[in-house]
Amino acid sequence: MTNFTDIRDFLRAHCARYPELALQDVFKALYQSTFGCEHLIADPSAAADYIRAEAARSGDRISELVELLSGDYCRVHLGVLRDGLSAETFARLFALSARHEECGREKLEAMLTALQTMADAGELPFSAQETAEAVERWRKDGFPPLHHSEIFRQNYAPAYRVLRRDFARALPLFARIDRLTAERERVLVAIEGGSASGKTTLGELLQNVYGCPVFHMDDFFLRPEQRTEARFAQPGGNVDRERFLSEVLLPLRQGKTVDYRRFDCKTFTIASPRRIEPGRLNIIEGAYAMHPDLAPYYDLTVFLAVSAEKQRERILKRNAPAKAEQFFTRWIPFEQRYFSALGVPERCDLILSGDDQTSVP
Repeated sequence: MTNFTDIRDFLRAHCARYPELALQDVFKALYQSTFGCEHLIADPSAAADYIRAEAARSGDRISELVELLSGDYCRVHLGVLRDGLSAETFARLFALSARHEECGREKLEAMLTALQTMADAGELPFSAQETAEAVERWRKDGFPPLHHSEIFRQNYAPAYRVLRRDFARALPLFARIDRLTAERERVLVAIEGGSASGKTTLGELLQNVYGCPVFHMDDFFLRPEQRTEARFAQPGGNVDRERFLSEVLLPLRQGKTVDYRRFDCKTFTIASPRRIEPGRLNIIEGAYAMHPDLAPYYDLTVFLAVSAEKQRERILKRNAPAKAEQFFTRWIPFEQRYFSALGVPERCDLILSGDDQTSVP
């Protein structure tokens, strides 16, 4: 997939990808780049039925299943269902992607200005005059969503849905989860990664899509009496993995109720238990989830890789300077030593980029 940082690069690539397209197909791509889905999804169940039926009769002639647009959205072609992703999960992701703000006209106008400039310069397969007239008609109508042109449909038989780009990057994970939950009574998934890699955000997305419980490693910091030099010297020793195993993983594996006791960072005490029933799917998120004492209990594991630049940017954005400095000088070195000493990324089933993670609507 190509990331488009310049609208002109996107327009060139889009016209090259679809040489038989009409101007309204370009407008449709610009609309989707700005606003995402054309319509809100009131009933994901009905949407799943429609997606399933459309995929069955689809003549989609697209080789690349995920097609980036010029913005935070992408087209995901229905052939992705062949990899194990269920129509129900796809429909829920589509519904979540559709919850966008009705804004962005200024961005769309800027894209149309670039389109007109390129048409004026003869860089696109549309004349300057026909582009100007078509843009003006669309503008007068209030920039409504558009269908693909008939020539586009005849040549490319499009069958796709528009998803948020960060959702699409996690499609291999969703497909693996769907296959596992179809086969097993109970599935445990661990999300590993460094600070600010998007673990909590991904956990929230999975909870939104599947309605599953999410358990956080950050709720199992060491109690005061455990905070010894010997403990911190252990790779991955700075969480209470023993309590996490006994209170969370063992009950989940056995299908029993979890009495979940959070560590309170303000009082340095353990809170009263909160009862959580196990789901068919159960998510564990947080650094140190893949410690060798815990790893055998999972059915699927994913590592979120984050660049040093993006990690630093996020930590500075969400923390006061003094606390951010603790991450840079203490907690991140702890994580890196743990990842390296225990080969954590290499032991995970999937490695996904965490750089594009954004909050769930």
